Amino acid sequence: MPLSGNPILVTGAGGRLGRVVIRQLLEAGARVVGLDAERPEGLPEGVEVLTADLTDEPSVRGAFDTAEQAVGAPHALVHTVGMWAGTPFADTPLEGWQRVLDVNLTTAFLCFREAARRMTEGGRLVAIASRQGVDGGVAEQAAYSAAKAGVVRLVEAVAAEYEGRITAAAVAPSKILFGSEGDGARGVPAEAVASLCVSLCGAGGAIHNGTVLRAYGTG
Repeated sequence: MPLSGNPILVTGAGGRLGRVVIRQLLEAGARVVGLDAERPEGLPEGVEVLTADLTDEPSVRGAFDTAEQAVGAPHALVHTVGMWAGTPFADTPLEGWQRVLDVNLTTAFLCFREAARRMTEGGRLVAIASRQGVDGGVAEQAAYSAAKAGVVRLVEAVAAEYEGRITAAAVAPSKILFGSEGDGARGVPAEAVASLCVSLCGAGGAIHNGTVLRAYGTG
């Protein structure tokens, strides 16, 4: 198995994408620790689950400490935590703006930083960006577009700083499809997004340092 025995942390473990990523990592032989704000139900056997507020620095630090004690220094982190929000720009409240940035960008910063502090040579950091953050902001999605653009710049900066020791990369989907959207839905299947994340955790991730992999599917 390509990731046999490697400790890998997945944030947003109870989310729809997080669950798919976890299943594929287990199939690849990884030892998976899932992090989420609440303990999710129905995860596969063999997953260590930790709860943490990933927008809170002490909570993130404590969760990573516990994970390291349980499975050792992380080989990889797949950060799937995120939220979408759309509001006309002039009607966007400050607290709404801040919430979107905290969930999408601050969590990525805190989790990347804690993982990087613990990783040895060959470690992998993987984030989820978006088309809005890579190719251009979208009307009535100012906070989301800005946050996901920040994720891209974060990945690039971390990749440059740790080049030769650990890698950082992102997958940028358009709309992620989970199979319940009905005929004609445009986007990229969750299985394909998860497969890219798993690939970046393995040996192939070495060539994608600082890279954003666009995954736009059918539109």
